[in-house]
Amino acid sequence: MVNKGFNSKCVHSGDMTIDGVGNVVTPVFENSTFEFNDNGVSGDYIYSRWGNPTVESFERKYADLENTEHALAFSSGMSAITSSVMAMIKSGDSLLTINELYGQTFEFFSNVLPKYNINVDFTTVEDLNSGNLKNKNYKLLYIESITNPLLEVPDLINLSKICHEMGIRIATDATFATPYNQNPVSMGADLVLHSGTKYISGHSDLLIGLAGFNRYYDEFAFSRKTFGGTPDAFQAYLAYRGLKTLGIRMERHNKNAMELAQVLNDSQKIEKVYYPGLRDNEYHKIAEKNLKGFGGMISFKVKGGIENSHKLIKNLKIPKYAVSLGGVESLISIPVEGTHKAMSPEERAASGITDNLVRLSVGIEDSEDLIDDFKNALEKI
Repeated sequence: MVNKGFNSKCVHSGDMTIDGVGNVVTPVFENSTFEFNDNGVSGDYIYSRWGNPTVESFERKYADLENTEHALAFSSGMSAITSSVMAMIKSGDSLLTINELYGQTFEFFSNVLPKYNINVDFTTVEDLNSGNLKNKNYKLLYIESITNPLLEVPDLINLSKICHEMGIRIATDATFATPYNQNPVSMGADLVLHSGTKYISGHSDLLIGLAGFNRYYDEFAFSRKTFGGTPDAFQAYLAYRGLKTLGIRMERHNKNAMELAQVLNDSQKIEKVYYPGLRDNEYHKIAEKNLKGFGGMISFKVKGGIENSHKLIKNLKIPKYAVSLGGVESLISIPVEGTHKAMSPEERAASGITDNLVRLSVGIEDSEDLIDDFKNALEKI
């Protein structure tokens, strides 16, 4: 049977069946090494840094959901980003990216790549969406499908066309979107990346990264093998198990975030809400064009500065005050204290990240409970 529906793929794609065992789920192969036969010929697996059956099963499931020919899993999202980018560029190349990036990605581009004689230019999502892409012999455009933390939405469909005309490869971190809401390679990107730690695993209990692509398998596989960012089999198993429920979880994440964003948008205590699902959001039309759903992330600025942001968080009962995102539980944080703390005040200001900005990962709790919790906390500001 060919699985066509998203949830059917989540449950069944990539599963490994062992003859004579009858296993329903892929087992955990905690092997560092695999035996050669009597003639000194290896099977499909030699050493788990190069490839592992459990890891491969997870990769096949993800690739089917992402609609890519190939996928590789990594030990973390940052390992996926750094290893994949290093496979796509070399010394002397130039790369274009956006100002508003996940903090550690920004550090990699601004402080690490220049040490290897790789030029990095930064631009805004607004400029990219206006078609203002001046080609300075760029080898790669790197974007996020929904940016962190202001939830800007690049027009990936249009950018892919422009990049291909200019001979520029395009890579997209689609962590916030997930394969449920967007498949960047099907839309023209050369590479899609995920921190699988987030929505894909879904339970805040592991670190893992993913890359999906149709071409250049040897280059990406060599980079992973050389930099050593292959995940452990048990990590991959937990992520494989979490991936089985991605579709039904994302339905709830999308629904809860939309309802809560509307409540926050109506509050007199909130200065501004950043959520592309809101009709008055500047990226709403682009989001409708490029996304199947608007995701489970909301950012907002609280009136009264960071003191009132802290007061709101203190009075909330459901969200946990913690970094990261994409788990079944709601998590809330202040970017200047966590994900973007390493950036200088000037860099944060250039990216629009103010001290009173709050980032919320909306979980799968009952929406009425979340709404009541936020209304009660807002009343105490």
